[in-house]
Amino acid sequence: MNILYNDNTDLLYMRLDDRRQDVINRRVSDDIVVDIGKDEKVIGIEILDASKHVSLEQLFPIKYAVSKIAV
Repeated sequence: MNILYNDNTDLLYMRLDDRRQDVINRRVSDDIVVDIGKDEKVIGIEILDASKHVSLEQLFPIKYAVSKIAV
């Protein structure tokens, strides 16, 4: 997963699947576009005017944890 933010355009893009593939853009609101790939899977999410919709201070730097699943 990649998260990109352009502070000049206030655009936030979250790429959930890095594989190269054709996508269809679906606008879900005035400021949000979802990229849909093969098998109707969400590939990416673009947020226009991101600072109005997302708390960027809490998003960056990104913190994450990987849960361990017992086999």
